Amino acid sequence: MTRLILLPNEITSFQNEIWAFYRANKREFAWRGISDPYAVLVSEMMLQQTQTLRVVPKYVEWMKAFPTAQSLADAPLSEVLAHWVGLGYNRRAVFLQKACKSVCETHGGIFPRTQEELQSLPGIGPYTAGAVSTFAYNQPNVFIETNIRSVYIHFFFSDTALNDSGKKIDDKEIAPLVEQTLDKTNPREWYYALMDYGADLKKKVVNPSRKSRQYAKQSRFEGSLRQARGAILRQLSQTPSAALNQIAQYEKIDIARLERAAEKLVAEHLITETGGLYGIAD
Repeated sequence: MTRLILLPNEITSFQNEIWAFYRANKREFAWRGISDPYAVLVSEMMLQQTQTLRVVPKYVEWMKAFPTAQSLADAPLSEVLAHWVGLGYNRRAVFLQKACKSVCETHGGIFPRTQEELQSLPGIGPYTAGAVSTFAYNQPNVFIETNIRSVYIHFFFSDTALNDSGKKIDDKEIAPLVEQTLDKTNPREWYYALMDYGADLKKKVVNPSRKSRQYAKQSRFEGSLRQARGAILRQLSQTPSAALNQIAQYEKIDIARLERAAEKLVAEHLITETGGLYGIAD
């Protein structure tokens, strides 16, 4: 595995280009420039595997319904899932609530500052922990997400010969470059700049992240088990209980797929079943 060591002038040139783009093309979002770690965590959990434009209205709605970690920790799961409907991957909402419960129960309602401490919270992985620490507390952590990954592959791995394994590029090869080029005086804004550059880059060239070992094309939604799971939770967030045949009628999804989805949701303790009727597992 090649570990690229950048020269000082290479670092400066790269940083200057990213900063110049950002000054001219800076994106504004409700979750940017804030120091509330709870609000940052909400945005990061929503943005996972979800397009930014879909997140914008849901984030505003969520923060009105659950303005603090304590309010989310105290909310019934049915209410939590009702406000999450439309974002998909509903387990993210469960992980978010569990993390907030942990913060309120074991940290006095105060989110930890470091990446390592944040990663100890339930459902919080290395990227999310690093992002919350940096965006809320302006800490100089190293982390990688899809837009950041695209930027570094575009700049430093455009020649695949740089990857001496002859295989797809691993994040372990990118992380040293992120660390070397990190603007430690303003890491929060630097990562905003990287993400904005990466988002714009994908509009102009073939997605560089396709060269990444971590890249995975999202499976088709229509006809999937994900669609059936979302349909069940959407209906159950609107009514105390329902039978699968009722859900099938409303959602126009075949009963066999709903049954498979319901079985998994019960196993994950997201819903319960009694006498053929399903409900949110509050």
